[in-house]
Amino acid sequence: MTTGIPMTTARYHIEHETRYVYTAPVSQSWQLARLTPRLLPWQTVLQQSIAIEPPPDERHDARDSFGNTVTHFGLHGAHRVLSVRMQCTVDVADRDAHGTALRVLPQTPFDLPDRPWEAVRDALKLLQHSDDLAALGLTEATPLLPLSEAARVYGAVSLRQGGSWMSAVMNLMHRIHHDFEFEAGVTTVSTSVDEVLQQRRGVCQDFAHLMLSCLRAHGLPARYVSGYLRTDPPEGQARLFGVDASHAWVAAYAPGCGWIEFDPTNNQLADTRYITLAWGADFADVVPLRGVILGGGSQSMQVRVTVVPVE
Repeated sequence: MTTGIPMTTARYHIEHETRYVYTAPVSQSWQLARLTPRLLPWQTVLQQSIAIEPPPDERHDARDSFGNTVTHFGLHGAHRVLSVRMQCTVDVADRDAHGTALRVLPQTPFDLPDRPWEAVRDALKLLQHSDDLAALGLTEATPLLPLSEAARVYGAVSLRQGGSWMSAVMNLMHRIHHDFEFEAGVTTVSTSVDEVLQQRRGVCQDFAHLMLSCLRAHGLPARYVSGYLRTDPPEGQARLFGVDASHAWVAAYAPGCGWIEFDPTNNQLADTRYITLAWGADFADVVPLRGVILGGGSQSMQVRVTVVPVE
């Protein structure tokens, strides 16, 4: 599809290392790693590898229900340290240039996401395009994100009657960015949306979950996207290695236009600075590394992430 939009492409080298140290030997370990960046119309993976120490006794890759690549591996010998290190080089192009945002599907009544948001919601049940059917599942509650009346009320301020889908979702993103303070360490993976709404603080995962809850409470599909965001050091300072972090944002769906990506943490649409790793209904579907161990005692975990632009 030719859009007439000049294409901009950014190249990145990414390293993501997770290291567990156990106070007692682990005799058995079974792990799932979602550390393979997605192949997308606007994203090309030029090189990627996952190094595991100690070397696993079994390992294979498979796709989950969202199309993410999952590396399954098991270690069956005693060990006190587990290190999983992903390295990759990725090209990211303009999403618009590839027709992935504001994309028009043939023979649909939506030529742009400027129709009332209620019409976008209702069209999901009428069009029955394969993309629409897949999106419908992302209007449902999940164990991590049950339907929240507080989120419905908060979202209703943006989703005013008759307002356009695009302006409503943009307004919701702006409000979350304005109303909530980014503060690491005040929430955990299990912090609920209602708790975030009460304390008005959190991190990117919390803000993505809140935006998802607001949209789904009004029947609008949205998914959780995990990946990396290029950040630049202060002017005059050298780039530090291992100090970046994974990032989370939201993709919302409109029939005839596809998925458009919103970042409430930074109050902007995703662009060539955003590298997509995985997506799902919530954080539980995209955890970079999770598993089960026998033994181990207590454990400590260290995560190091580096995102370096390649000239």
